[in-house]
Amino acid sequence: MTGRSRSEVESEIKETLGLVPHFLAQIPEEMLDAEWEIFKRIELGETLIPNKYKELMGIALHSETKCRYCTLFHTEAAKMFGATDEEITEAVLYAKNSVGWSVYLNGSRQNYDQFAEELGQMKDYMASKG
Repeated sequence: MTGRSRSEVESEIKETLGLVPHFLAQIPEEMLDAEWEIFKRIELGETLIPNKYKELMGIALHSETKCRYCTLFHTEAAKMFGATDEEITEAVLYAKNSVGWSVYLNGSRQNYDQFAEELGQMKDYMASKG
């Protein structure tokens, strides 16, 4: 925590977002600076993963958690960072498919060691093809 006052942090938030959203305004003063720094860095900042891809991951993730606030946030942020409607749909379909495999693999109690060994074999085979 950098220890800035609420008014200093809220001034920066407003400069960045155009307003201080209610969800940030409700954070206790002693935590606001740290929470804003994390939000700003992860949600808005450039990291190793390009913002568009992070937001598509957020849409996919929150399609499963069923958080409508997060799904809306990440959908709008993805569009802001250049994602198309088709990419957003693909991210959600990917999440649906991935969750389905998780249900199947865990529910049928597949042998994990065998799964890992076969995955390694598939990876080696596919890499050898070019």
